[in-house]
Amino acid sequence: MIKAGIIGGTGYTGGELIRLLLNHPNAELSFVTSYSNVGKKVTDLHQDLIGEIDLEFIDNSTDADVLFLALPHKESKIWLENNNVGNAVVIDLGNDFRIGETYQGNSFVYGLPELNSAQLKGAKLIANPGCFATAIQLGIIPILQNQEVSEIYTTGITGATGAGKSLSETTHFSWRQNNISAYKTLTHQHLGEINFQLKELSKVPFSVQFVPWRGDFARGIFVSSTFKTSLSLEELFELYENFYKGQMFTTVSRKEINLKQVVNTNKCLINIEKNGDFAVVHSAIDNLLKGASGQAIHNMNISFGFPENAGLKLKSIAF
Repeated sequence: MIKAGIIGGTGYTGGELIRLLLNHPNAELSFVTSYSNVGKKVTDLHQDLIGEIDLEFIDNSTDADVLFLALPHKESKIWLENNNVGNAVVIDLGNDFRIGETYQGNSFVYGLPELNSAQLKGAKLIANPGCFATAIQLGIIPILQNQEVSEIYTTGITGATGAGKSLSETTHFSWRQNNISAYKTLTHQHLGEINFQLKELSKVPFSVQFVPWRGDFARGIFVSSTFKTSLSLEELFELYENFYKGQMFTTVSRKEINLKQVVNTNKCLINIEKNGDFAVVHSAIDNLLKGASGQAIHNMNISFGFPENAGLKLKSIAF
């Protein structure tokens, strides 16, 4: 058993990490920190865990074999500068180290297992990908590696949990109910992450033009990426199926996919359609699991040599 600690465990991703670690066969959750909630029970904030955990929030600690940084963006770097993590594995769920930033001269491994599994084995510093970045990249990596694709047009819709727990006008139920809207059109922060991670993978310079949408549901991401290709639909399916063959969590479906198939799981489901010269790759994930905490646990499993699906045998919600 390894000891796990969560730095900043009050948000949605922190709550999911707690749930996953409590049920992990190879890890024991030792502590959860929160500067503003010291002494409060974890279940005061994560009420779905009542009866499952007796821990209270503490102000800080580094006494663990693996540390999950579930802090607001840009705070992980500050925390690391002020704490000695020793030999612990650090998995950062923020965006501080996703595009080449270093810590004490060392680079973080980008934690997209379908792309960097070999580098993640034994890795001490891991940058967990963003949720939209995960869904988009898993939909386009196979084609970028094998064909000259220069322009990709992507739309994606995400649930309200993608905005975090902090309240704003667009996260209130009265605003979200029966409503959708575009936001950060062509400027979403995950574009930098995607372009940085895939620039050396692509056969030619490429750009992703991305329009994200807010959805009127709680969790999940559904992305559609469009590009030109001379490959037939059958050739595309074979390309994607061969690329993801043997992957634990990413599956290519020849049937239409929907969000409920992946919510509450660490899965990414992919489907492809084609009309004339244009192909559309659909990819669906749970933004809090495959897009955040589930992927972080997957990265931990690979780093420590545990079975990749340890603690992640989760079932989607059927109805």
